[in-house]
Amino acid sequence: MPDLANERVDHRFKALPPDAEGLTVGELAAQRRNLFTGGFTTPVLALSAESVEHNLRLLETYAERHGLAFAPHGKTSMAPQLFARQLEHGAWGITAAVPHQARVYRAHGVSRIFLANELVDPVALRWVAGELDADPEFRFLCYVDSVRGVELMDQALRAAGATRPLDVVVELAAGATGRTGARTEAECAAVADAVAATATLRLVGVAGYEGTMPGADGTRVREWLHRLVGLAADFDKAGRFDPSVGEIVVSAGGSEWFDAVADVFAEVPALSLPVLKLLRSGAYVSHDDGQYRERTPFNRVPEEGALEPAFRLWSQVVSRPTPEQAFTNAGKRDAAHDLHLPEAHVVRDARTGEIRPADGLTVTGLSDQHAWVATGEGADLEVGDWLGMGLSHPCTIFDKWQLIPLVEADGTVVDYIRTFF
Repeated sequence: MPDLANERVDHRFKALPPDAEGLTVGELAAQRRNLFTGGFTTPVLALSAESVEHNLRLLETYAERHGLAFAPHGKTSMAPQLFARQLEHGAWGITAAVPHQARVYRAHGVSRIFLANELVDPVALRWVAGELDADPEFRFLCYVDSVRGVELMDQALRAAGATRPLDVVVELAAGATGRTGARTEAECAAVADAVAATATLRLVGVAGYEGTMPGADGTRVREWLHRLVGLAADFDKAGRFDPSVGEIVVSAGGSEWFDAVADVFAEVPALSLPVLKLLRSGAYVSHDDGQYRERTPFNRVPEEGALEPAFRLWSQVVSRPTPEQAFTNAGKRDAAHDLHLPEAHVVRDARTGEIRPADGLTVTGLSDQHAWVATGEGADLEVGDWLGMGLSHPCTIFDKWQLIPLVEADGTVVDYIRTFF
């Protein structure tokens, strides 16, 4: 397993102090430098240590309270250090979307992987077969959603000489015009029949993803979840699950509707085997100041708690050409912008180090390396000040940074989170 603490700090990693060149990440972390006075260059992305810990604990207790297993989607962060923390906080395993992600997980010791896609790449299937054969403790599940997919998987696994069957779950599409998945129960049954006709695949459950359902609302999501649970019950009644599988997997749940998942999965009827009710939400670990601030289920169930946004992007004012306009040195290469623009939250005064609210400041656009900031009447901002911004959509925040300072509330950097995109 790679030792991330022994990786050397150098020019590959944005914003790290130039005088740290040659230190290991562990050595730099041990120095506990201050984000503002410790030699970091701007722009620099910071992850709140306290908020990450809060979010980890909140989802752990939420899953326990609702009787859910939890395989958070690792594509959000692609950060093995955070995977380890998630597993320490009760996660069953980590979800992946593509083979590269699964390889990163395995390289860092993840022993249970749920791949939320139909895997038909013969090279990847040969790798999975090798991992399964080499490690009896390794558990790997993936979607199947077509008879053709099952055929391709079977061919690849037979060619690879796989000795352990690959566990699969039939994916039920979230609506007739949703993303992937078999559209009808009859199509799901045909896929299950195709799996049963192979010796290389083993049916262990059903799954899907409600997050891309067109026109999703609480009623429609719950209707689909009831269909998913009904599909599992129908498969079980038809004897499609061999007792050797040990448990029946029923899985759903992105970061917008896990309250609906908890409600409906609480009503799963008794089946012939224990049921693993597997939630896969991933954005919670960092939360955000946009997409998930607006759409988190905790807005609907505030009595369950609240997630905290953990990201802050610090950039420096490099131009103040008019009373109405300023520019900082963070742009599209540094900030997520696919769903919302960054939000100006606080200013750190370059003269005094004082941090104050970013009153009258609005980010109106991004160039590759600049943020366009509208400055209202009386806005207090000058060249050299640091602007702290909130960001939207964790999946496109993490992927712009390879090494992210983990920062305590007083500015002390206590660790560095390595990503692998």
